[in-house]
Amino acid sequence: MDADVLQRKNMGRLILFLGFVFAFLPPVNAQTNFPVRPVRLVVGFPPGGANDILARLIGARMQEAWGQSVIVDNKPGANAIIGTDLVAKSAADGYTLLIGASGAMAFNPGLYDKLPYDPVRDFAPVTMLGSFPLVLGVNPSLPAQSVKELIALARASPDKLNYGAGSTPFQLAAELFKVQAELQINHIPYKGSAATVTAVMANDVQFTFVDAPPAVAQIRAGRLRALAVTSRTRAAVLPDVPTMMEAGMGQYEVVLWTSLFAPAGTPRPVLEAIHAQALKALQVAEVRERMAALGIEAVGNTPEQLGAILKADLEKWTAVAKGAGVKAQ
Repeated sequence: MDADVLQRKNMGRLILFLGFVFAFLPPVNAQTNFPVRPVRLVVGFPPGGANDILARLIGARMQEAWGQSVIVDNKPGANAIIGTDLVAKSAADGYTLLIGASGAMAFNPGLYDKLPYDPVRDFAPVTMLGSFPLVLGVNPSLPAQSVKELIALARASPDKLNYGAGSTPFQLAAELFKVQAELQINHIPYKGSAATVTAVMANDVQFTFVDAPPAVAQIRAGRLRALAVTSRTRAAVLPDVPTMMEAGMGQYEVVLWTSLFAPAGTPRPVLEAIHAQALKALQVAEVRERMAALGIEAVGNTPEQLGAILKADLEKWTAVAKGAGVKAQ
């Protein structure tokens, strides 16, 4: 056979082979040119809360950068289980993301015998958006000017002091305090932080662990006395209030967070695109100022760091829930 003819046949076979191979490769632009259509941020709480506000702050900056709509979709109910499960079962393409609160991701597994989602198996961590401590607040008429005095008062009157909790993370924060301080105190449930703060001010309950936004104005007005915050360092929104550690509770720390998650299996280039824009959004001065006003510290860490924090918090709060015998109500 003529050498030129053989060469042309071999070349033809090579072209056919390469065409076959490339036909089955994923298109590059499908992953690197993300997004090409609207992105949905699912929030497991009603509009107006800290998680919803944070979603809208971050979502607006992502929308500007991407030139695609970023829609905040509120799916409240069942301690955020409804919205969290929706994302867990969504397509792993980056177009449905979760604004994941630590309550749904790190607390719920220890409180429910069975959940429809697994926070580690079913999700790909993107980044922690923000973290915040709780405030230990008491009724101003309570004869306790410090954490030590509150402990002494509770020990002097076993089962006489009641605490209010607007959600299970706040209940577990109080139960951790109860265990570490060796107290006999009673839990009274409320529907949300605002209702709990109102109950403390009315002396229906004597104290609470609560997030800062519904408490700060009442603290500054003297209608609620702040004894401590639950982070390792003082909260910028309440700089004069000591930490629980400063107040004598050397092992006590509770920091809640809100993070961004995608369904497990989302392609790495898509996760990287989402991560990059989330970090850029967290660097915007207006975003950081709004978060600070809510008592939320902007974070922006790596997916690996978020994954490690999630696993550590899961272990910690599952142990606290089991030790206290607390189950979701």
